[in-house]
Amino acid sequence: MAARRAINPSRRVLDSGGLPLVNSLHQKSRSSPLLSVGLVVLAAFILIGYSFRGSGGISGEKEALSMGQGVSCSSDVLNAIPILKKAYGDSMRKVLHVGPDSCAIVSKLLKEEDTEAWGVEPYDLEDADSSCKSLVRKGFVRVADIKFPLPYRPKSFSLVLVSDSLDYLSPKYLNKTLPDLARVSADGLVIFAGYPGQQRAKVSELAKFGRPAKLRSSSWWIRYFVQTGLEENESVIKKFEQASSESSYKPSCQIFHVSS
Repeated sequence: MAARRAINPSRRVLDSGGLPLVNSLHQKSRSSPLLSVGLVVLAAFILIGYSFRGSGGISGEKEALSMGQGVSCSSDVLNAIPILKKAYGDSMRKVLHVGPDSCAIVSKLLKEEDTEAWGVEPYDLEDADSSCKSLVRKGFVRVADIKFPLPYRPKSFSLVLVSDSLDYLSPKYLNKTLPDLARVSADGLVIFAGYPGQQRAKVSELAKFGRPAKLRSSSWWIRYFVQTGLEENESVIKKFEQASSESSYKPSCQIFHVSS
C-alpha cells in the first residue's frame, strides 16, 4: 500500500500537465536502465561476431558448407565413390584427388579395398583436424598451388578426380592446369564442376584464388576439351550413368569423364 501512495501523487501531477519537465525526466530515469542493458547485449553480439570472423578461417567456412550454404562438388565426390568404382573398375586402384576436402576424400578412398589414394589441397590447412594432419604428415595429402605443375611424374595415377578447383581458374591458368592433370593420369580425369548460376559453398576460394567462381556451362566445357585436345570417355560415361541410375545417385554438380 505504501508504494501505491508514493506513485499516485506523481500520476495526478503528470495527468494535470503541471510539470512536463518532471514527466520527461521521470520517463528517462525509468528507460535508461533498459537502454543500457540493450546496448550491453548488442555490444556482446558484435564482439562474438567479430571473434567468429577472426577465428573462422577454413574450419568456420567449412561449417557453413556443412550447413548447406551453397553447393560443394567435393560432397558429390564422396557420394560418387561407389559409382566410380563400378564405372572405372581397375582404374580406381591408384587415385589422386585435387580440391578442397581432400583429407576426407582420401580417407574414404583408403578404406576401399585395393585402392591407393593421394590428395592435393589447394587451400591452407591451418585448422585441419588431427586425422587430416596425420595424412599430410604421412604424405598422402599435400598443399599445393594447382596453377603450377604438380610434382608428380607422368601417369603417376590411374585416375584423377578434380572438384571445386577448376571453377576458380581463369583461362590463362586453366590452359596450364588441365593438361597437367591429364599428364599425371593414366586412365583419365573426372571433373566435378558447378552449374552456371549455382550458389557456391564458401570454403575460402575467394581468398586463395583472388577471384569469384567462373561457373561454365556443359557446352563450354565440351568445346574447351576439344580445343585442348582432350576427349570425353563415352564408354565410361554410359557405365557411370547406368550405375548412378541403379543407385539413385543424383549429383548437384556437373560431372565430366575425360580421357587423358
